[in-house]
Amino acid sequence: MSIRFVKFRLVLLLLFLSLGNHFCKSQNVETQVNKYAVAILHTPVLNTSDFESVFGGESGDSLMLDEDGHIMALEFIAIPNTVFEIHETIPKQGHSIYRITTTDYPYTSAELFIDSRFVNVLDKKPKERKVEMPSKEEILQNMEALEGYRYLWGGNYGDGVIEMLNFYKPSSDLDDDTKASWCLKGVDCSGLIYQATNGTTPRNTSSLIYYGTGLEISGKSDTAIYQMLKPLDLIVWKGHVIIVLDENNVIESRPPKGVQKNDLLKRLKEVLEERQPVYDWDSSEGERFVVRRWVE
Repeated sequence: MSIRFVKFRLVLLLLFLSLGNHFCKSQNVETQVNKYAVAILHTPVLNTSDFESVFGGESGDSLMLDEDGHIMALEFIAIPNTVFEIHETIPKQGHSIYRITTTDYPYTSAELFIDSRFVNVLDKKPKERKVEMPSKEEILQNMEALEGYRYLWGGNYGDGVIEMLNFYKPSSDLDDDTKASWCLKGVDCSGLIYQATNGTTPRNTSSLIYYGTGLEISGKSDTAIYQMLKPLDLIVWKGHVIIVLDENNVIESRPPKGVQKNDLLKRLKEVLEERQPVYDWDSSEGERFVVRRWVE
């Protein structure tokens, strides 16, 4: 091998490394620029980056459901103007999936992902979504308007996200129930109040058990607790929340019937058959519930 040939190979190697470094720097700049995003639509937030497996699967027309029929990959649906911080970009054909965090969903049990087609990407952090609590009357009206809506795990926008049928187009016609799930129509228990308050209240019951002020219900009977309750008080434990509407009724979303009103005293009796009333969630263990007051 001649010295001239060795020098030629060395020059090619240096040129290749130089181009590689330039490419990497360009990629880093792009990653830094695309650091934030703002929802321009109601935006599904999943705990997996594999949206195609959740909406379509191998057949192209199936949903990834658990044994109870829930889309467990759905964490919540972000309201328009929600701000996301982008930590990773996963290229797809014609769009990207972003691994994100958001102050609107401060739960760290799983990584969170969104589809780029639901957001605008920005190079600087924008102002957080403006959060304003509706009036007590508006909240009550909003919740009653959701009566009859279907139950959806992770759902907090009852009318659903119709764009899912375009972005993840099923390969065949869907029955009505599958189509509704595909579009993420419905609300879960904490999603009911989250939608009614325009995303002002905490999204999950793990936060609602500490929200507002606790009522001293420890050791009290169903009648005694009943007499303490006011509209919008939360009868809540980790996993479910029941909302007081008035002196006679509560409203809640639970499978399979979805959002329904129930008799307040009767529902309270049912809860007391399975759980003990406590003032502070952390004061005891076992099957228990608290009542939280967050509006007067």
